[in-house]
Amino acid sequence: MAELYARYVPGGIRLAFLLTGDRNRADDLAHEAFVRCVGRFAHLRAHHAFDAYLRRAIVNLHTSGIRHRYAERDWLRREGPGLARATASLPDVAGREDLWRALGALPARQRAALVLRYYEDLSENDTAGVLGCSVAAVKSLVARGSETLRTTIAQGEDR
Repeated sequence: MAELYARYVPGGIRLAFLLTGDRNRADDLAHEAFVRCVGRFAHLRAHHAFDAYLRRAIVNLHTSGIRHRYAERDWLRREGPGLARATASLPDVAGREDLWRALGALPARQRAALVLRYYEDLSENDTAGVLGCSVAAVKSLVARGSETLRTTIAQGEDR
C-alpha cells in the first residue's frame, strides 16, 4: 500500500489540482480516491492499471462534487428566500436576555404591571384587580416601567 501511495498519489494530486485549482481540495480528492481504490484493490480486474483506476476515481469524485454543489445552489435558489424570511423572524436571543435583565431590575410593582399587561395579556381593569389598585395606577406603572425598559435597553445598545 505504501508503494502504491508513493507511486501514484503525487500524480493524482496534480490531476486533482488541474481539475479544481485548489491545493487543499486537490489533496482531499486524491486521498479520498486513493482510499477508495485501495479498499477495492482485491476487486480490481487489472492490478497493474491502478493509476487508471485512481485517475477515474479522482475525476468521478470531482464531477460528483460539482453536481452536489449545483444541487445545493439550486435548492438555495428555490428555498433561500423563504429561509431568509424564517431566519429574520427568529427571536433575538441577545435582545431577549437584555429585556429579561432590564425587567428584573424594575421595581416589583412596575414589573408586575408589565408582566400582567403584556405577558399575561390582561386588560387594564383585570391588571388593576390583580394588583389591588386603580386603573390609573396601572396605566402609570406600565408607562413608567416601559420608559425605564426603553432607556435601559437603549443604553445597553449604545455600548
